[in-house]
Amino acid sequence: MDVTQMPWSAIGRVQTELGSRCTGFLISPVLVETAGHCLWLSQTKRFIRPSSVHFLLGYSGNHFVAHARVIRTILPPDYATDKEAATAGLDHATLVLDHPIAKPENVFHVTASTADIAPGTSVLLGGYEQNQPDIITADLNCHITGLSDDQNGHPLFTHDCAGTHGSSGAPVLTKTAQGWQVLGVQVQANTAGNGGRAVPLLNTAVP
Repeated sequence: MDVTQMPWSAIGRVQTELGSRCTGFLISPVLVETAGHCLWLSQTKRFIRPSSVHFLLGYSGNHFVAHARVIRTILPPDYATDKEAATAGLDHATLVLDHPIAKPENVFHVTASTADIAPGTSVLLGGYEQNQPDIITADLNCHITGLSDDQNGHPLFTHDCAGTHGSSGAPVLTKTAQGWQVLGVQVQANTAGNGGRAVPLLNTAVP
């Protein structure tokens, strides 16, 4: 994938100083969206310090377009990694970077409404997979397959895109007449076969 061209130019690797990594994507020049569980430290039972998290935009083969350190992490207050069944729909996080790393036209603007997320919608999923962690790989021809809620009623949607561990935090995208639209954040890949679950990323100002 050409990391100098949209949509790939808005995607990067979320990397911690402890060696863990996920995918993330820009929703403004200084804001990155990723999966909340990517920031959880199972050994200490707490979320990692923001200063230990880095974002490498357009990471490809040990090179990257831009780098920034995270200065703040924003997670839904009720999200709990040990209560996945009840809070899976809250499994997303916003990372605040220490400086802008892209122009406004080279980020994903959050414009989706609930009406945009429907079974049968053509989507793609691109991120840093476990088996190829140094380049963006993507499934360009997949679809939303269903809508669901976690046990506490937070919405999720399922898709049939190919993705493995490492794709957590990747954007689920669709192409519209206005350009690329992000519909959700990948939070879980199926362990057997293609498909996974995503948290919708909605513009709350859209009715």
